[in-house]
Amino acid sequence: MSRGFVKEDDQEEAPFIPPRSALPAGVTNYVTPLGYDLLMQERKELETSIADLNLDEGKERRHTLAVLNGKLNLLNERILTSRILKPDEQSKNEVRFGAIVVFKYMTGSQSGTKKEFQIVGVDEADIKKNKIAFVAPLAKALTGKKIGDIAEVFMAGAMQQLEIVSFSYS
Repeated sequence: MSRGFVKEDDQEEAPFIPPRSALPAGVTNYVTPLGYDLLMQERKELETSIADLNLDEGKERRHTLAVLNGKLNLLNERILTSRILKPDEQSKNEVRFGAIVVFKYMTGSQSGTKKEFQIVGVDEADIKKNKIAFVAPLAKALTGKKIGDIAEVFMAGAMQQLEIVSFSYS
């Protein structure tokens, strides 16, 4: 049908549904027990938002419902593909998923500075809480290392050497 026969008011734009945190194709969606609980809590909140939606029928309600349902579908897909790895069941001999790692910069302007991060799933990652996704370059560089080992990773525009000071699972 020609656009000449369609009222402009009938043209609804497809809603923008923000993507979830990136998980490379073919990579298992590992989550900590806390990360899984957070996903389930998020689902409950979305389902409550949908049930409690208090908008009159019309374009705004349809748009809001489409966004909420789209977010819920993406979240359900992420939950279905998740595989819980319990940090306390990981190897105590080397850095693995769920570890809280303390490392020291050996090179660069931060030489001698210590940092602490926990390696977690992509949905739980939050740099403000010192949690990095297991697919991040820093996490990949630290994984498999032991206390005293040197990890090399490209950060801040240069190759950095990091010494593993300690790690734990709590």
